[in-house]
Amino acid sequence: MAMHAIEAAASNVAKDIEAALLADLRHRARQGRNEAITLSVSDADGTLVAGLSGSTSYGWLLIKVIWVAPEMRRQGYGRALVVDALSRAKELGCHSAWLDTSDNDAMRFYTGLGFDVFGTLQNQGPQVPLGHQRWFLKCPVM
Repeated sequence: MAMHAIEAAASNVAKDIEAALLADLRHRARQGRNEAITLSVSDADGTLVAGLSGSTSYGWLLIKVIWVAPEMRRQGYGRALVVDALSRAKELGCHSAWLDTSDNDAMRFYTGLGFDVFGTLQNQGPQVPLGHQRWFLKCPVM
């Protein structure tokens, strides 16, 4: 049996792996709905200016990625994306959401939306990058 490294841009193998794992887990434990949530905002020309990607499992929404173009920040797009994702998660039976970030500005953004820190990872001593920290946050869906 051969192991292959696969470029993410060239393959949907990561999605296939996740689907196989979720199918296996369904046989062992009730987990609610496993759904992808993908939201985007485009300008009048159709150019992507903001987006959110997440998934639901075991009653939780995991917000995997949220991005807003630098020139579009502080205009409410990020907040609208998170609020919409939380609403959709509630419709899918989720009770809570979680995410992680290592960005200080994002950390303040999420806590301003009602997320609370439930864990951290922090590099110690000479670990590179020096002083790097990742926060894990959660909130109830509204």
